[in-house]
Amino acid sequence: MIRFLSPWWLLAVVPVLALAGVYVWRQRNRRAYAVRFSNVDLLRAVAPKGIGPVRRHAPAVAFLLALLVMAISLAKPSVDRKEPLERATIMMAIDVSLSMQAGDVRPNRIVAAQEAAKQFVEQLPEAFNVGLVAFAKSANVVVSPTKDRSAVTQAIGNLQLAEATATGEAVFTCLDAIAGVPADGAQGAPPARIVLLSDGYRTYGRSIEEAASAASTANVPVSTIAFGTDEGIVEINGQAQRVPVDRVSLQQLAETTRGQFYEAASKEALRRVYADMGSSIGYRTKPQEIAQWFIGVALLLAFAAAGMTLLWTSRLL
Repeated sequence: MIRFLSPWWLLAVVPVLALAGVYVWRQRNRRAYAVRFSNVDLLRAVAPKGIGPVRRHAPAVAFLLALLVMAISLAKPSVDRKEPLERATIMMAIDVSLSMQAGDVRPNRIVAAQEAAKQFVEQLPEAFNVGLVAFAKSANVVVSPTKDRSAVTQAIGNLQLAEATATGEAVFTCLDAIAGVPADGAQGAPPARIVLLSDGYRTYGRSIEEAASAASTANVPVSTIAFGTDEGIVEINGQAQRVPVDRVSLQQLAETTRGQFYEAASKEALRRVYADMGSSIGYRTKPQEIAQWFIGVALLLAFAAAGMTLLWTSRLL
């Protein structure tokens, strides 16, 4: 979509439209004058052959269009272009509680999550730092933010399940890892986002509300993925237990931190979620001026007007 960086310059279009209006008015008045005060048969006899309305008006129309496009170019037309943020850091927090062995997502939740997470990491721009946090009863930095994609994907494949779910602690641990990213001569904290995947309710550690408050203060959006279905069942200590997804808490965490909330009830849905995230996180939208294209079109129209005038009247003006 085209937008204008200096929209006030669009006022330059007004005199061009006024000139077009004068041209139309003059043409109509000239025709009326000729019909009123001239001998029509005589005019037909002496008028040059082959000068029809197209040849008569085409050069003027091309010239007016050239002026119009040139006037629009003064407003600095631009299009939005996405570019990766320098020092952008993505922290992935993956739930490794025992509920992730539920088979409601084929082959089971944890395997499906691992496969999709690996693809997500591999598709991120090389300039991004990526880190990994695994959380169950505690949250641990498995891989500190790095540009080494192989280290992150290998760590994702080696995740081990454990008891409990410390969702809030996962956010705090990610924030600590982000704070430790080297400045590399830049000022301030790096632009960062947390991607948190979980399938159950928090059962341990600090609350999700506390984590959301801390992330908001640090200006780090948390995008959450509620993974799995309400029909998930796992066997713990010989007993079958239902493991539904806590969508409400995960959605509130995302909304409070200005992140995005997603639901994924299958491996394919999770891949689509990651693809959507990959097209938005860690980027900024920067306007790219395209005035030169407008000027180029205006020049072509001006040359067309001059060419038609020379061809049909042997005059340039």
